[in-house]
Amino acid sequence: MLANKASRLISVCFMFFMLTACQSAYYSAMEKVGVYKRDIMVDRVEEAKDAQQNAQQQFKSALAQLTQLINFDGGDLEEQYQLINDQYQQSEQAAANVSNRINKIEEVAEALFDEWADEITQYSSEKLKRQSQLKLKQTQRRYHKLIRAMHKAESKMSPVLAALKDNSLYLKHNLNARAIGVLQGEFKSIKLNVEVLIKEMNVAITQSQQFIDLL
Repeated sequence: MLANKASRLISVCFMFFMLTACQSAYYSAMEKVGVYKRDIMVDRVEEAKDAQQNAQQQFKSALAQLTQLINFDGGDLEEQYQLINDQYQQSEQAAANVSNRINKIEEVAEALFDEWADEITQYSSEKLKRQSQLKLKQTQRRYHKLIRAMHKAESKMSPVLAALKDNSLYLKHNLNARAIGVLQGEFKSIKLNVEVLIKEMNVAITQSQQFIDLL
């Protein structure tokens, strides 16, 4: 058993080493063509902002489709199920994209701030050194504010996705008018969760632009 644990630990460490090495190689290659970590950071924050805006639209679309469902007045319930399920699948993909973009920001932020702190020690001018330290601390504070806002918005996606999945599954196995009545009872909660999600994403999007302007 201890051997298995040791083997897993070695595997994890190896994967971490390889990932770190690959990231370092990527940043080095980009620097050779004049693209620095700061530039990559800006690009990734922009991409995360775009991903959040796309997710907002997707969750709004899912809510609109759910609204049509609870107002259903005859027709093909199988078709309604397919539409609801499609919206759930697309929302899940949009949420995954947001999470991936946030992870990418955190990766480059760690590399950028480590490099920045190391290079501060190389200054011979105390004045320039202090100014660079001040800029670093200011940037880090704004970054932590941004990433907290992003993670807060990210956390609001989970209950919405869970509710969309529940609705899709329930409708799949209950293609009748009674099912619509049951789902109507869930609608207010879903609508509220989507509204909270949109609000938190707007905060994160605003923070993203402010951070970009700072850099």
